[in-house]
Amino acid sequence: MFSHLETPVPLVDLDRVERNLDRAATYARSHGLALRPHVKTHKSARIAAMQVERGADGLTCATPREAEVMQAVSGDLLVAYPPVDPHRADRLAALAAGRVTVALDSLHAVDTMARAAAGAGRTVHVYVEMDLGMRRVGVASAADAVAIARRAADAPALEFAGLAFYPGHIRQGVGDQDAALAVVAGEVERAVEAFTAAGLRPPVVSGGSTPTIWRSHEMGPVTEIRPGTYVYNDRTTAVIGACSWEECAFTVLATVVSTAVPGQAVIDAGVKSIGREPVRGAPGEGFGALLDRPEVTVRAMSEEHGILDLSHTSWIPRVGERVRVVPNHVCVAVHLFDEMIGIRDGEEVERWTVAARGRSPAGGS
Repeated sequence: MFSHLETPVPLVDLDRVERNLDRAATYARSHGLALRPHVKTHKSARIAAMQVERGADGLTCATPREAEVMQAVSGDLLVAYPPVDPHRADRLAALAAGRVTVALDSLHAVDTMARAAAGAGRTVHVYVEMDLGMRRVGVASAADAVAIARRAADAPALEFAGLAFYPGHIRQGVGDQDAALAVVAGEVERAVEAFTAAGLRPPVVSGGSTPTIWRSHEMGPVTEIRPGTYVYNDRTTAVIGACSWEECAFTVLATVVSTAVPGQAVIDAGVKSIGREPVRGAPGEGFGALLDRPEVTVRAMSEEHGILDLSHTSWIPRVGERVRVVPNHVCVAVHLFDEMIGIRDGEEVERWTVAARGRSPAGGS
């Protein structure tokens, strides 16, 4: 299987990717939601272009480098990370994209971005981020959010553009999300009411994630969603029921390098190829599972070694045999490679660079 490739190497099933993208685009249209996918998962202009071709209203980025790469694909970029560093703010203000939006949660970030935008002679749009349960970034109260929105609205180089939140704390199985979704919906509705009462009704209410993607329309007055993982999917997404195993499009091709220890096999893909994340939001063990034998998990890892647990399978691996691992968290795994291998029907058909990796300016060293 793919004997011409030196392992470990990432494989992307393009037929599965296309089906994943089509499904999400159809869902968003059917519920009147703008789809602004997060590029953190694929980090490549190749896949971003496929998303835009299917009607994505813009792209979401986390880093200036991602935005610098994606400005060649879309003229409407959201950077969903607070620009508190003047250098970061300057890079965002210098983007060639026609519309640049930042999500932020402090007056400091507003002032930093305002200075950068004014210096670049452009207008930057602002989403005010609220924390609705993730406990990571975002202000907790609507009053604080309104104050930040007011500061942005009053800044000459900024324009208040909406309210943002990330329901990343909802990691239950898709069928068990009712109560959590109801809480989020209520909080979003109250926040919109507070903004409206202050004369700052948000033009956009931006939320969403892959674990909640198919229930995004249940989160109150949401107008825009920002899923990322859905493009490739992973073991965690499958475990919670946000995708089927057959919708996992990304795997790491690896080679069995040792069967010397009874009850296990060693592959040449470890932390530096798969990442070390547990299964999030659902019971499970290991750091990945084999695509064609999901009962076989990656039980343990070191930097270049992955230990396959053979206790639940009748399969007897041979040294030199190739396997495909579905990682627990695809975003981390993608970031570990410089290049993706696109496949169809078990054959390599193209390659593309993961151009948005790293932190340096795109095109720099």
